Amino acid sequence: MRKVPLSAALTLAASLLIAPAASPAPAQAAETFPFQNPALPLEQRVSDLLGRLTLDEKLSLLHQSQPAIPRLGIGYHKNGTEALHGVAWSNHRDDGWSQKFASGTVFPQAVGLASTWDPELVKRIGSAVGDEARGYNATDPVLWGLQVWAPVVDLLRDPRAGRNEEGYSEDPLLTGAMATAYGKGLQGDDPFYLKTAPVLKHYLAYNNETDRSLTSSNLTPKLKHEYYEPAFKAPIAADAATGVMASYNLVNGRPNHVNPDLDTVVRSWTGKTLYNVSDAWGPHALTDLERYYDDKPEAFAAVLKAGLDGFTIDDGDGGPLATHLKAALDQGRITEADVDRAVSRVLSIRTRLGHFDPDGGPYKKIGAEVINSAAHKRLNREAAGKAAVLLKNSGVLPLSAPKSAAVVGPLAGKLYRDWYSGRLPYQVTPLDGIKERVPEVTTAEGLERIALKHVESGKYLTATGTGPDDNAALIDTAPTAASQWDLTDWTGGVSTLRNAGNGRLLGGDWRSLDTDDAEPDGWYVSQQFALEKQQDGSYLIRYAGYETVESWFGLPDAYVGVTPEGALGLVPKAQAATFAKEVVSDGIAQAAAQAKQAQVAVVVVGSHPFVAGREFHDRDTLRLGEGQLRLIEAVRKANPKTVVVLETSYPVIVDAPTLLWTTHAGAETGHALADVLFGDVNPGGRLTQTWPARDDLPDLLDYDLVKTGMTYLYGKEKPLYAFGHGLSYTTFGYQGLRVQGEQVSVRVTNTGKVTGDEVVQLYTHQRDSRFAQPVKQLRGFQRVTLKPGESRTVTFRLKKSDLAVWDHTRNTWVVENATHDVLVGSASDRIRQSTTLRVSGETVPVRDLTTTTRAMDFDDYRGVVFADESKVSGEVVEGSAGDWLAFTRASWGGRLTASVASAGGGSFEVRRGSPKGALLATVEVPATGGIYAYGTATATVRPGKGDLYLVFKGDLRIKDFAVAR
Repeated sequence: MRKVPLSAALTLAASLLIAPAASPAPAQAAETFPFQNPALPLEQRVSDLLGRLTLDEKLSLLHQSQPAIPRLGIGYHKNGTEALHGVAWSNHRDDGWSQKFASGTVFPQAVGLASTWDPELVKRIGSAVGDEARGYNATDPVLWGLQVWAPVVDLLRDPRAGRNEEGYSEDPLLTGAMATAYGKGLQGDDPFYLKTAPVLKHYLAYNNETDRSLTSSNLTPKLKHEYYEPAFKAPIAADAATGVMASYNLVNGRPNHVNPDLDTVVRSWTGKTLYNVSDAWGPHALTDLERYYDDKPEAFAAVLKAGLDGFTIDDGDGGPLATHLKAALDQGRITEADVDRAVSRVLSIRTRLGHFDPDGGPYKKIGAEVINSAAHKRLNREAAGKAAVLLKNSGVLPLSAPKSAAVVGPLAGKLYRDWYSGRLPYQVTPLDGIKERVPEVTTAEGLERIALKHVESGKYLTATGTGPDDNAALIDTAPTAASQWDLTDWTGGVSTLRNAGNGRLLGGDWRSLDTDDAEPDGWYVSQQFALEKQQDGSYLIRYAGYETVESWFGLPDAYVGVTPEGALGLVPKAQAATFAKEVVSDGIAQAAAQAKQAQVAVVVVGSHPFVAGREFHDRDTLRLGEGQLRLIEAVRKANPKTVVVLETSYPVIVDAPTLLWTTHAGAETGHALADVLFGDVNPGGRLTQTWPARDDLPDLLDYDLVKTGMTYLYGKEKPLYAFGHGLSYTTFGYQGLRVQGEQVSVRVTNTGKVTGDEVVQLYTHQRDSRFAQPVKQLRGFQRVTLKPGESRTVTFRLKKSDLAVWDHTRNTWVVENATHDVLVGSASDRIRQSTTLRVSGETVPVRDLTTTTRAMDFDDYRGVVFADESKVSGEVVEGSAGDWLAFTRASWGGRLTASVASAGGGSFEVRRGSPKGALLATVEVPATGGIYAYGTATATVRPGKGDLYLVFKGDLRIKDFAVAR
């Protein structure tokens, strides 16, 4: 039986793209052509240009790095400037391929932008980012392209996923609203021209980094239609994006880079032309990693025919792509019409970007003056303030003009960027922001400074320099600055060790250990270690870096060890060296002492965006580091007036009486935090995903939310903090919820003493249904600002069609005849008003299994995987002995005919009522010759009604079946 492998595999960084080796000047043609005439319709311009291109020129336009065509006056174009929460980076050639980071406005991380629940604000931010992308393009049009790869729409269904910071929410409606707003801003308001061309990432059901190019996301039809697709559909249908990027993973056994939905489902959501692209190296994965196709021409032809129009491969060299596609043409795998179709989509978007207009279009006038402008700085501060979420408040906040403050913690005096942000042009840290408000401020990182003594030799782990060959060694016999390390315990037990002598971080690689890096901010983050305490009190030092140690050494884990020559290196656990941890100075005690002397204490803790979880590295746990937890408790004990500020890119398990959460929120973080702490800004941010109360969550690779109970939609356990949660410095009352036609209205009153923002959230729950229903589901939201005593009637539009569910028994959307609870409140767990709505709809009929039924349209299952019917299209169910499918509330006849595939033959049982119920038939499946070779299996079945189960007795695939009368 073929299962998708889960072995570790190294793929390239997502969204890497490279500019050409040379930077040609804009080409100029000797004459003008119709495609350069802005007065002509888009289709006519594209058709004219397409007809003038040679085959080689057409193929060159399917690459990420599109060379100039001087004879036609067409300049060079590069896809893919990263613009997730500001212009981030692109790639260029200097002495070699390297990344060029922007130094413009870095807004709060995407999950922070969504925490504002303010689409209008997010649109303004998108517009600012679009302006800055144009500004960078004006300075270097070769390096900074205008097809921007943002926003990320992949849903945050599991907070352990490494790229949590890049997405918006676990909810499809909220995600779709934020993506639409950001995309609209990036595109600009011109009805035809594009400021930038946003591409949505990553299609579809990605949200894991563990073997990301080899794992398959099992999607039931219900969840695919109701949960995973709508977040992408919303911005596409609103014309807020110009395409999607395929994700690395597989869905139901087929790589997303050849997912036929790219060309059918996704394009059906809009009448506009879409320009879909691959992720970096993704087309190569089809042969080099996934082994899905035998050769490149076959694979690349399949990519093109599946609906991808841009290949992000081979850096700036489009030659290999042209070679493979020409071979595919010669082999008859594709036609030139297939090429033309894709190229026309490329040309459509480039035309709308103004590339072929004599004056470059209306957005060409935007220049470098917009980059990190004063207006954008103000917008950044506003966004960071509105994104902050007050999780708990013991009454300490807002602070009232204290004369002294202790601002402590590893993030008190430092801001960090993430992988998809530019470099911060300046930093206003939390310490800086508070210093502007408080006369006397003390600070401390609150870290332990330790020495690590090798138990066997009695010598200390010692730094020898800051070069890549200055390897740490066992040298000092008594701790010196070179053998002392500041330990930052971030999250999940993963720490960084900064040398007290040279200020550099300890890092591990395939050679040894060194201290040549100032920060852990590269693609391969090797500066990560976990100190594992043993029963005797000694420690092993586990290497926790992002590199695939298994691929280098054949080791699942690597530890710091000592060679016979006394050198340090990475070894198997059985050979790990044992160290004694000696605390040289207790930074936690120092921070607590400062807190005790101050009127208020602010503890700033959280995550490092590059450590213990990021692209290519999922998290094992959501625990805040033990050292940071001890810091919180020590400072709280020393000073009851303690505020804990939590800066993380994802939920963590932490609690405190007064707790304020923000993401890594950009250069204005300190100003924005001070605005909130001192009451200039009343916190109105709300959580966009559930913060679990426990760490033992379901399998990260299980995408069936109905079964796992993940997200607020299907979760029944009490979370640490619920979806939509967030407090205010004021209070709000809700009155008079009414449902009239398609309008839901409720009156909201500020019942407190200060102006504040409330995020009014509308949920529904369908009481009775043929299908599994969410506990509740977000149907609308509004962020409103109210003065003390002010009331406002908040209205939502709730259409009957909004309540449709996917009927997998008939493969259609259906509004059922049902009663719905209509719920309005300030969070998913804080419903303030409720009523009921009776909806007149359909009653789903009994399933008729006498007609052909796809196996994928089951009602329930156990053990099976969902697989590809062929390498082109279709989905089937693959099972082994003991697995089963259920088709409930059904009727059937007496003659079963099934379309099946099995390499070696097998059988399945037909049972009634349960997997162990009455045996109706045993269906023998002969060997069909392979998993894609389908044959017919038949059996006589007793007719009946009720629940029908197909129980696998061997390895086989079931495509469809019918039990005819």
